[in-house]
This record gives sequence, C-alpha cells and structure tokens, in this order.
Amino acid sequence: MLAIPFPAIDPVAIEIGPLAIRWYALAYLAGFLLGWRYAVRLARRDAGPPSGPDIDDFLTWAIIGVILGGRIGFALFYNPAYFLANPLEILKIWEGGMAFHGGLIGVVLAIILFARHRGHSPFVLGDIIACVTPIGLFFGRIANFINNELWGRPTDLPWAVTFPIPPEWQALIPTVPRHPSQLYEAFLEGLVLFVILALLARRPAVRARPGLLTGVFLTGYGVFRFLVEFVRQYDPREGLFLGVFTTGQLLSVPMVLAGIAFILWALRRPPRRQGRAAETEAAG
Repeated sequence: MLAIPFPAIDPVAIEIGPLAIRWYALAYLAGFLLGWRYAVRLARRDAGPPSGPDIDDFLTWAIIGVILGGRIGFALFYNPAYFLANPLEILKIWEGGMAFHGGLIGVVLAIILFARHRGHSPFVLGDIIACVTPIGLFFGRIANFINNELWGRPTDLPWAVTFPIPPEWQALIPTVPRHPSQLYEAFLEGLVLFVILALLARRPAVRARPGLLTGVFLTGYGVFRFLVEFVRQYDPREGLFLGVFTTGQLLSVPMVLAGIAFILWALRRPPRRQGRAAETEAAG
C-alpha cells in the first residue's frame, strides 16, 4: 500500500544552549498574536464596547483561560486516572496534550469575568473571540501534526500518512497508513470556519445581534469536529460509546446544541444599539 511518509520535523524549532523552543509553543504564540490583532480590528468596527484597549487587556485573561482550561480539560476528559495518579504531569504542557473543549470552558469563564469586571456585554466580547478562535485552531492542529500526535485511523487513500507511532502505543495502534486528521481539522476548524465567521462579521446587521457569531462558531466547530472524529484515531483503552462515538463527539454534541440556541436567541432579540446608547446600556 502506497502512503506518504511522515515528514520527520524536529518538534524543537529553535535551540540555543539549554533553551529549546518547540513548534508547539510557536503555534500557540502565533495564534494568540494574530488573534489579538484581528480582535482589535473587529472591536474598532463598532462604536460601542469592547474597544481596542479592552481587547489588549483581555489578551492575558484569554491566555490563562486557554492554557489552564485546555490542559485541565485534557487531563479530566481523556486520561483522568493517569493524571490523578501523576498530578505534576499536568504541568508539562510542552509535551502536548491540550483539550479544545477544556480550553473553550476556560475562555468562556475568562470572557464572563472580564466583561463583568468592565461592565460590558459578555456576548459582544464573545462574538469577537469566536471570530478569532479559528486562527489558534489552525496553528494548533498544524502543531499536532508536527508533534506526531492525534493521528487518524487507518486508510488506503492516496494521501494517507505513515506516522511513526511511539513504542508505548504500538501494541494498541499499529504503524500503518493513516488519515492526516490533524490537517483535516486545520482546514475545517481553522480555515473554513474562519472564512465563514469573517464574512458574517463584515455585515453590520450580524454584529448588531450579540451572540449570533458565537452561535455560528459553536455550531460550526461542533459539526466539523464531530465529522472528523470518524477518521481520527480514538484511544483503544477508552473504546467507543455504543461502539460508534468517540469522547470528542460526545463533547461536541452539546456545543452544536448550544450554538443553535445562541443563534435562535440572538435572532429573536432586538438589534444592538451602537454608540453611547450601547455603552450606557452595557454599563448599566
């Protein structure tokens, strides 16, 4: 069977003496920086809060929410027994292992707390963050590929990749041609979802309905993740729910339902007022 050999990219991008900077860290850095600049641009399109300086201040909150939520979520959702027995391993984020659903919860909490602290609408801030999140997802999935993790299931498609499965996994996951599911997710959750949200965010009528863009993001990500999970390798130790569904799919269903609820709620509410009236309403 023909397959594309895995391009053995050194996970360490830059090494200066004892200092080693991994592609994984650079992916997060690129996602945060580009997302921050795009969020500032989105904030400047309308007169009401949050403003560009608000987005600058929120960046630190977002970083903390993503890293803590993503790592804790990975530990609790995918391998709780191991991390409860080895709690210090949770700190080793440079080795990979971040759960998007956990990171999402962390960011949602950061949005709510920050918006309450500033007296802003969490839905308006949430819409901005929803539009920039696919940027981080794109770079994160590329990092997953470089880091040789989250492999796909076996396939005989011509673009299959033979990933070098680490020895500790080979008894459960053989080294055979597999779907490059990380790249599927980078394309769908990253590029496609970004374009959809960017086109919608250009329309003032959409931005005037807080929660709408958040709903589109939750629905889009949930659907794309649910579909890709059918070709993404699940943990054999964990198995499949009802012999079909993965943990990632079970976590994505509530996202889709919440996204649809957000969309319906936003469409039924009156459009957001702009300018000083909006600022007064948000602060009150």
